[in-house]
This record gives sequence, C-alpha cells and structure tokens, in this order.
Amino acid sequence: MNDLSMIDMRVECEGWRDLGDPEAFAKRCYDAVAAELPVCDKPVCILLTDDDRVRKLNNNFLGKDRPTNVLSFPANDPAGPDQDYLGDIAMAYETCAQEADLTGTPIASHSAHLLVHGMLHLLGYDHERDADADIMEAMEIRILSRLGVRDPYLEETN
Repeated sequence: MNDLSMIDMRVECEGWRDLGDPEAFAKRCYDAVAAELPVCDKPVCILLTDDDRVRKLNNNFLGKDRPTNVLSFPANDPAGPDQDYLGDIAMAYETCAQEADLTGTPIASHSAHLLVHGMLHLLGYDHERDADADIMEAMEIRILSRLGVRDPYLEETN
C-alpha cells in the first residue's frame, strides 16, 4: 500500500545525495514507521534542505533564530478523516552531518533516526515529559531496528 506517492519530497541541498536516492531512503523510513504504526497511512511532505533554510523556518514558525536538525509541522488533525496528509518535515543537512560526525554515526543512520523522529511527531508523539519521551524513544528504537539502524540512545562503552 505504501508507495512513493505517500511522500512528496523536495531536495534543495545536494549534500543529501550522500544518502544515495533520498526518495527511496525516505520511503524505507516511511514504510518502517507504517509497519509499526498502521495509522501512518497518509502522505507526508519532506524537505531536505540546508541550515539556512531550516533556520528561517525555525525562526518564522517557532521564534528560534537558529538551525536545527529536523522540524516537524503536523497537519491540524492527522488522524481526522478529512485530513489528506500527515504534515511537513524539514531537515538541515549541515546540522545533521555535523551531529553524525560528532557521534561517529553514519549520516544515513542519523538521518533515518531524525526522519523517523519527525514522522512520530506528525503522528502526535512528543518528548516534552519524561514519560512521553520514554514512549517515543522506545518507538524510535523499534522502528529503527526494522531499518537495521542501531539504538541511537545506547551510550558507547570503551
């Protein structure tokens, strides 16, 4: 059921081509979320862009004049029968790449984590309270395991 038509994607920053085929990458992430959460059955809009564009979005919509790794803008009621899409996600390449580098995580694994994280926000998950964060993190871990991505919350032991 989940074909590429479930993802409306724009790639504005060529760095995202490091993922290979960004559309296929996003589809794998979407399918992993949908396999875990059948309510994920509506299209999502994804913008793979740069820090400058995400900084402007963050400032315009959230009043924070700085880039961030991922922004999620849920549709008003994504579970509502009249809503035709889940919402929008924007990701900043430079921030994502820097975070991946700092943690020694492959950019594809880190980006998968952030894209899954963003999709969960579109579906109403949040991490403002500790209990909600625990639920969201557990969901992310299960979904990422479907993608072959290790638990991003494990601390490295030397």
